[in-house]
Amino acid sequence: MENQNITLSIPKEILKQVKLIAVQKNTSVSKLLTQKLQEIVEKEKAYLRAKERQVYLVQEGFDLQVKEQPSWKRDELYDR
Repeated sequence: MENQNITLSIPKEILKQVKLIAVQKNTSVSKLLTQKLQEIVEKEKAYLRAKERQVYLVQEGFDLQVKEQPSWKRDELYDR
């Protein structure tokens, strides 16, 4: 995958803390940000796949294995 440089504006205090975390994890700020951004992308993809699957199921409907019409009417089941 080809990389592209970007410019970010991050509050100094947060950047200081992120640099410390990167040192503790023996990595770079760039690598930490790349990992977090990749997590966001993967979560979004998973969400969209799940949404598409649910929309498909709702549109297709469910086979309830009912072979014939019930002998009762809905209103007969409830006292009104």
